[in-house]
Amino acid sequence: MIPAMPATAAKSRQASRPASVAALRFGRLAAMGTVAALILIAGVWASWGTAQHVLLTKGRESGTIEVTRCEDDTCTGPYTPISQGSKPRAKVVIEKTVAVRKGQTYTVVVKPSSDDVVRSGPAGILYAWVPLGGALLLASVVVAGGLGRTRGAWVMAGAGIALLTAAFVTI
Repeated sequence: MIPAMPATAAKSRQASRPASVAALRFGRLAAMGTVAALILIAGVWASWGTAQHVLLTKGRESGTIEVTRCEDDTCTGPYTPISQGSKPRAKVVIEKTVAVRKGQTYTVVVKPSSDDVVRSGPAGILYAWVPLGGALLLASVVVAGGLGRTRGAWVMAGAGIALLTAAFVTI
């Protein structure tokens, strides 16, 4: 005959189960929270490379470019200054995107110490933050599935969709 378990052993087994479940839950929340934060940080990092030139325009050269030639990844054209202290250039380079077409004129900001330009104005600002919009959409899936925070995920997804839609409409 097998002796019955003492009452204290049964209680300690039941007490350890909730502790392990709590530890696993905390680990999942910590891991998914870290993944969501890294996705958002990467989105801001990718956006900031262009956004800094468009948002922080004080002291930067601004003007217009008339696109005269497009190649694989870039388009070029003459630069006409608008801001004081800016000098005209025969050729500046702008990244070729769906929003840049040959024969069109765009307002731009010159990147410091180069002949590279980025679009300015509302279209340039929204276009610069497109990577963040994608990161918001991706992170919303992690927040909903990994963290179980559906309201927060819907807010993030809505912000990402709004940003991407606004960029698409303005460009």
